[in-house]
Amino acid sequence: MKPLLPLVACAVLAAALPAAAQKPPAPPSAATEIGELMKAGRHDEALKRAEARLKDNPRDAQVRFMRGVILAEQGKTVEAAAVFESLTQEFPELPEPYNNLAVIHAAQGRYESAWRLLQQALAAQPNYATAYENLGDLYLSMAEQAYGKALGLDAENRVAKVKLETARELAKRIREVR
Repeated sequence: MKPLLPLVACAVLAAALPAAAQKPPAPPSAATEIGELMKAGRHDEALKRAEARLKDNPRDAQVRFMRGVILAEQGKTVEAAAVFESLTQEFPELPEPYNNLAVIHAAQGRYESAWRLLQQALAAQPNYATAYENLGDLYLSMAEQAYGKALGLDAENRVAKVKLETARELAKRIREVR
């Protein structure tokens, strides 16, 4: 109960001040505005807002990251990868750019580099659940690839065929969950 008293006193004091003395609420941050545009599916507007913000604040890591996400969602993976790559170099302590760059690499079949990037994300933040989830997806993709190679080398290998079918079915079910 003791911590609530100062908050209540502040609220009463603010209510007692004349309206002219009270400050208006702060405008939403650029990141908040961009996030709202992204949630609304207005990616072109969000990208324009991000780029405008970055002209004045080129080191804003949060807005740069959001710009990369927007580019990736628009299918501009080369540009998105460049954004995430530069963020990993300038802000190596942030796990999200490593994670998102890993997702791009995995989608391109670059599993080894995706794995290394996810390891870097987890080194930056060991309890980063999204990186672990993406690592699981990556392992499943790698398993599909390995079973496919085994079957390519030995077309009569029934066990490899069942494993490949199972891995593909699991991957399909996982994609449906997203």
